[in-house]
Amino acid sequence: MKLVKTFLFVGAIALSAALVSCGSSKPAAKDDSMGKEINVPCSDNEFHADQKFFRGTGTGTSQDLSTAKNKASIDANSNLAASINRTIKTVTDRYTNDKQIGQGSEFEQKFEQLTRDVVNQELNNVSTVCSKTFSKDGKYTVYMAVEVAKDELLNNIKDKISKDQKLVLDYDKQKFENVFNEEMNKLAGEKP
Repeated sequence: MKLVKTFLFVGAIALSAALVSCGSSKPAAKDDSMGKEINVPCSDNEFHADQKFFRGTGTGTSQDLSTAKNKASIDANSNLAASINRTIKTVTDRYTNDKQIGQGSEFEQKFEQLTRDVVNQELNNVSTVCSKTFSKDGKYTVYMAVEVAKDELLNNIKDKISKDQKLVLDYDKQKFENVFNEEMNKLAGEKP
């Protein structure tokens, strides 16, 4: 009798173990200290600056679809402008330092103003390369990526310089273009 009770007891334990192992297979708990990773639309590597394009991404949320689109556009254009201005500032600083122009500060100020004007003009010619809209709980969220071609920007800078006789005297087109391309390559290497 004792043998039967022992056998039943061992059998019950084995059956319990079998049932537990056949239960739902939930993945092991992950460390949620950083939160859940999300995939943000219009922000993959293909929507970041590279050797040919300056790009900016943005997001907008509103109960009104048009407002959400405007917010996303403003955010994307703002990020694009910041990227262009940062790159142009670096190029201008490097170019004027390498060139060692006699009246460097005057040249640099005029040159920076000219490039700012070109950037502002170019921001009117932005192309939208990605736009995705989502709706949840009565709100719209729009994700957007915009771009400006590097060559178009560079050509407009060169055109503006050619119209300023004082800048033309100190401007070395090839040297500027080389510095500009080096900075674009660095920018392309800064992928997230």
